[in-house]
Formats: sequence, C-alpha cells, structure tokens
Amino acid sequence: MIAIQPLIIGSFYSRTILMKTLSERAQKAQSEGSQLASEAIINHRTITAFSSQKRILGFFRQTMKGPKKETVKQSWISGFGLFSSQLLTTASVALIFWYGGRLMSEGKIESKRLFQVFFLLMSTGKNIADAGSMSSDLAKGNNAIRSLFAILDRESEIDPDDPNGIKVKRSINGCIELKNIFFSYPARPNHMIFKDLSLKIEAGKTFALVGQSGSGKSTIIGLIERFYDPQNGVILIDERDIKSYNLRRLRSHIALVSQEPTLFAGTIYQNIVYGKEDATEAEIRKAAMLANAHEFISSMKDGYDTYCGERGVQLSGGQKQRVALARAILKSPEILLLDEATSALDSVSENLVQEALDKMMVGRTCVVIAHRLSTTQKADSIAVIKNGKIVERGSHSELLAIGRHGSYYSLIKLQGGHNPL
Repeated sequence: MIAIQPLIIGSFYSRTILMKTLSERAQKAQSEGSQLASEAIINHRTITAFSSQKRILGFFRQTMKGPKKETVKQSWISGFGLFSSQLLTTASVALIFWYGGRLMSEGKIESKRLFQVFFLLMSTGKNIADAGSMSSDLAKGNNAIRSLFAILDRESEIDPDDPNGIKVKRSINGCIELKNIFFSYPARPNHMIFKDLSLKIEAGKTFALVGQSGSGKSTIIGLIERFYDPQNGVILIDERDIKSYNLRRLRSHIALVSQEPTLFAGTIYQNIVYGKEDATEAEIRKAAMLANAHEFISSMKDGYDTYCGERGVQLSGGQKQRVALARAILKSPEILLLDEATSALDSVSENLVQEALDKMMVGRTCVVIAHRLSTTQKADSIAVIKNGKIVERGSHSELLAIGRHGSYYSLIKLQGGHNPL
C-alpha cells in the first residue's frame, strides 16, 4: 500500500495540473458566451425588432462550442483520473489481503497487528483517493479565487481619495484651462486624440464645443472630470493642477449631464436625491421645478415615489433627462458639463430641457457639447474642433463673420440648409 501511494499522489497531482489548465480555457470561453447572452437580454427589443432571434441563437451556439469541448475534455480526464486512483486503491487492498494472509500463515505477524496496519493504510489510501476525486472542483475553485482576487487587487491609477490632495471645502471659481494636452485612450494608445491642445474657459462663462463626431469633444469632458489623465500636458482648475486636488471633493463641485442619462432602479425621489444625500424635500421639489420635471412627476399616480425601472425604462427620454437635470441642479455645482444633453429628444422635450438648462447655466462655468448648433448660439465663446485641434474660436457672430470658408459657417450651413448670414 505504501509503495502504491506515490502513484496515487502522482496521479492526483498530474490530474490537478491538467484540470487547472482546462478549467482556465473553459472559463475564458464561457465568459464570451455569458457576455453574448447578457447583451442579448439587454438589447432584446432591438433583436425582436429585426427578427434576429435565430441568428443570435446561432451565434450563442457557436460561442458555446468552445466551453463544451473543454468541458468534455475535463470530464474525460477527471473520469480517467478517478478510475486510476480507485483502481490503484482497490489493487492495494487486494495486495494487503494477499500479503497479510501469507505472513499470518507463516507466523510472521499476529492477526491483531495485521488488522491495525490494514486499517491504517486503508484510511490513508482512501483519503488520498477522495482528494484525487475532487481535482476538478479544486481546479475550478482555484481559478474562481484567482479571478476574484484579480478584481479585488485591481487599483485605479487615479486615486479619488488621495489623502495628500487639496480638499475643496466650500466652493471653487470654476476657471478651467487645458495646456499642451497630448492624449490617447488606453485601448488605442497609438491613436492620438489630441496633439498639443490648449484652451481656457473663464469662470462663470458658457463655453461651447462643436465639431463632427469623433473630433474629441466628449474627450475634453472626460479630461475635465479626470476620468483619464493626459499623456502630456496639464489640466488646471482655478490655476491649480487637477492632479493636486482630492478628486472626490473636486467632483462634488462638478455636475455632468450626458446624452443618455443614467437612472438607477429606484424611485424618482431616490434618483434626484442621489445628487445630494442630505437634501430636504423642499430642495428636491425646487430642483425638480427648475428642471421642468415637477409637473410630470406630480401627474403620476405615485408622484416622487414612482418607480423608474432598471436604467429608467419606465420613463420617456425627455422625462429621464429632466430627472437627471434635477439631480444635477440639486448638486448646485460650480462647473456644469453638458454632453449633448438634448440631442436625443423630440422638439417638445428639447424645448422643456433647454429651458431648464438656461435657468441652470446662469452664474456657472458651463461646457456645452451640442449636436444641434442652435443650442450653442447663446454661448459666450464657441470652439470648433476638427481632428483633435481647435480650428476656430469666438462668439456665434464672430465665427459666422469668417464667411463661407469657415468651419463653423459650414456646420451651420449643413444643419440649416440656408445661408446662415
């Protein structure tokens, strides 16, 4: 039995190594299938509208061929390993009986002593064999733990709670400046979005960014929020490097309203109060009124306790946008970032949201990205971005005065279909 135990242990070890490798492959393949299934559930309306159920199901089956193949391999190796360990254990028991009986017949060992040795070796062999049968579960558990700790140990290069950062206690002026910015996204490091970009936004002024899709407008918003850091250059808030601030405190003075507002699976009240957790009911209602949201909220059966649904699916696009605006107003930020906040709305909803924005922008530093240039005409300054560079800057009338060869003039002409002048 002792002579066979190294073989059992060797079989167990080899099987564990093989199962670990196969489990990693299967887990990677299964994650692709899970991602496809998740996307299909989230986008089920689009799939239904295009009658693509069979095609998506075909993609899913094709994707799951990999996990199925790896699982079959795991089953074969696990089964063969279990068979080997059990065979060796059974063979060792038979060998003990044969050899023990021979020793007893020759008078070289007492029966009591023989059974003591027999039960000791049997117990040891059984434990080793049982451990071997769990090699598949051990491999899966090992990979699961590694994945979990990989997530737990992941740290952002940008620490929002940097204890050495400047903690803004009361308010900021809202002056923003980007100096000699070079930036590319981490996923595409070889594609530079900005090369030596510089611009300054005065405190309390409205600054509009216009340009074709992909020119880098939304990237500027992301840099001001410090979702990313530029490869070179510096971003200043009130003439201080943005990296010198405690980011969580700084962001409490900045509000972002994007094209597709993010609402959580809770009530309208809970979504608005997300902007300021200690807000009073009066402050919440005032914010909703300024956002032109109070009227439609009050008309609902449950009022502010109306359930929004996951990602706000129970509300229309205009309603979601006005709830998001109310949340931003409640925050009372010194810097307001508007990333195409009205581009996805119908004309009625756009007018209501734009009216709310006009109220909200008074006295704040506002950076506005607008697809419809009619919303930028009131801005104090407008910058036209093309291929990551500012090609024109000035007020609406100043940019139009450049004439038909100007980039801003061309954008207005494309949208209006008539002579802008």
